[in-house]
Amino acid sequence: MPKEWEETRPEDDEEDGGGEVKSFLEHLEDLRWVLIKGAAAVFVGFIVCLIAGNWLMGVLKWPLERAWSQTPGTNHYLTVLVGTNRVISSRLEASDLGFIHLQTNQHLVLRLTPVTVGTNVLLALQPETNYPDDILPKVKIDLLNLSPAGGFMVAFQLALYGGVVLAAPFLIFVIGQFVVPAMKRKEKKYVFRGLGVGTGLFFGGVFFCYLVLMPLALRASRSYSNWLGIAADQWTAEAYISFVCKFMLGMGLGFEMPVVLLILVKLGILDYARLSAMRKYMIIVNLVLGAVLTTPEVLTQVMMAVPLQVLYEISVWIAWYWERRDRKRQAAEEASGTEAASN
Repeated sequence: MPKEWEETRPEDDEEDGGGEVKSFLEHLEDLRWVLIKGAAAVFVGFIVCLIAGNWLMGVLKWPLERAWSQTPGTNHYLTVLVGTNRVISSRLEASDLGFIHLQTNQHLVLRLTPVTVGTNVLLALQPETNYPDDILPKVKIDLLNLSPAGGFMVAFQLALYGGVVLAAPFLIFVIGQFVVPAMKRKEKKYVFRGLGVGTGLFFGGVFFCYLVLMPLALRASRSYSNWLGIAADQWTAEAYISFVCKFMLGMGLGFEMPVVLLILVKLGILDYARLSAMRKYMIIVNLVLGAVLTTPEVLTQVMMAVPLQVLYEISVWIAWYWERRDRKRQAAEEASGTEAASN
């Protein structure tokens, strides 16, 4: 009997596909339940985050507080201390400095101390070199609510973004129930591995943005505004929350790029040559993502695009390593087969 007429084995079915065969309407019904379950999970997360709105606001304000840096070196400040109390903290213009030369140390800290001159005790201002960092003036940016409904809109934004994050594990589960049965065994293996690695990369991107990039971006935004001659000490809360959430979400999704590319490599859709040829286009794509997900200011866009491009380069070299390893393995198998045939 020809091989193509032989009965298909169960393991072949398992290799070719998954779950039971369903009609188009049954798939639509499954999709409807996926959407209903997903919307319900997001709604529950929305309510929870709406109740915990003040705590979420405190979490998202941390990068702004971290961005409170010492006054940039181009400005001169005078601070006068009496004991441990700061009584004067004022910015000095260049014309006010007079004989005082502030070159390497842009902050002049003076302490009012009693000085004995002969039989008299006078109060004198003496330069202070050993002082705590919190003595120096710091930049503070206030978040404002400029409309009666502004607070509700901020709470809605927080609850919406937070609800999606809280519901994400359940969303992945229900979507997996819908998609995974149609995959082959090989595809399932790579997708499950990618899901595990991708989860770690996503949270790694979010935390990298939250801890490192966000304070730098906020500081750069303020400095750029000051360079243009625009005051940047007060921002609207709605604009700040929208910027922070989009920035962190975009960075987290951007960190997923190596997982997606390498899964496509394993499935044979992409290879090292194609990834290498796409390099110049990915530079433009990453810059566009930085422009869409961050402020229009160029420095912030570049700060987001550089890590994404680095991750792409890592994906390209991993694909090169896999191809080189497979070629060596294939050459070794061919050599062993030739040796066995000759014997």
